Amino acid sequence: MFRRTFTTACCGTLALAIAGCSSTGDDKPAATSSGKVTTVKLVTHESFVIPKDVQAEFTKTTGYQLQVLASGDAGKLANSVVLAKGNPTGDVVFGIDNTFASRVVDSGALAANEPKALPKSASKYALPGEAAQSLAPIDFGDVCVNVDDAWFAAKKKAKPQSLDDLTKPEHKDLFVTPGAATSSPGMAFLLATVAKYGDDGWQDYWKKLKANGVKVTSGWSDAWGVDYTAGGGKGTRPIVLSYNTSPADTIKDGKPTTSAMTDSCFRQVEYAGVLKGAKNEPGAKAFIDFMLGKKFQASMPKNMYVFPVDDQVKLPDAWQTAVKVPDKPLQVDPTKITKNRDDWLRRWQDAVSG
Repeated sequence: MFRRTFTTACCGTLALAIAGCSSTGDDKPAATSSGKVTTVKLVTHESFVIPKDVQAEFTKTTGYQLQVLASGDAGKLANSVVLAKGNPTGDVVFGIDNTFASRVVDSGALAANEPKALPKSASKYALPGEAAQSLAPIDFGDVCVNVDDAWFAAKKKAKPQSLDDLTKPEHKDLFVTPGAATSSPGMAFLLATVAKYGDDGWQDYWKKLKANGVKVTSGWSDAWGVDYTAGGGKGTRPIVLSYNTSPADTIKDGKPTTSAMTDSCFRQVEYAGVLKGAKNEPGAKAFIDFMLGKKFQASMPKNMYVFPVDDQVKLPDAWQTAVKVPDKPLQVDPTKITKNRDDWLRRWQDAVSG
């Protein structure tokens, strides 16, 4: 789903390292002499991170070893699950977000599963209809336009306050965003404009952005780490598409130097599901239950820069200062996304390349 802040992007390497350390060394799941499978294979995206102590807790409480198979982003993950329908590479999948959920559910690649103890606050993130029987909500985050407040203050320029402001002459050549066709947050921003301007107006909005010098990159890492003035490099663009948690990475002298435009935010929710045909279905269900437990939920903000669906989890202190959660994030019905995704992407490509 989510390509979060620069900190979390670096954690993708850690996730792959964990995957290697957790491997059983071959394609066969480890088993006891009685034949019980003791390894749970998790298929996920490259930004998945589970601390060693949390992983150890899963093994201690369930008896299962976790093997992490991580690669690509939410789009690649969804495609791989659909293509492997009936013959999955793992037992459980995590990282299917609400922009791809309906497609995966409709493919028949998931088995029905009812978690033992879904946090009460998680119900608001449940998918509509029968999809809720296949995918359990684990975390959420908001893709938002971020502004380098320090840059605008130093230049004595007024910073943008709305999506419409990004198309105004005073913000020409200042905005960078990952592309919708190649990036999960980029797709989320496209959906934000669909939600904001409607099917008759979003393409015209993108044409205005194009005319006003928007830069489209292949992924979030380039936008944040190369082009953004408050990112990891020496960028020249003080407006970037990122997450509402990103300002927590720019705290200086106790205050963030950047902010997120909360009326531009699109809500992304990540889900976990049991893969149909899994060799270890009981283990898959056990891991989903574990992800919804306090230990794993509490590890998510610090390690993956997302909000747990359990609202009783204490958030990092920096988030109290720097992170704002939109009251009414922009949203599009998952079934509508599935129906229109290809057409929207084609029209988006026309708008930004025209």
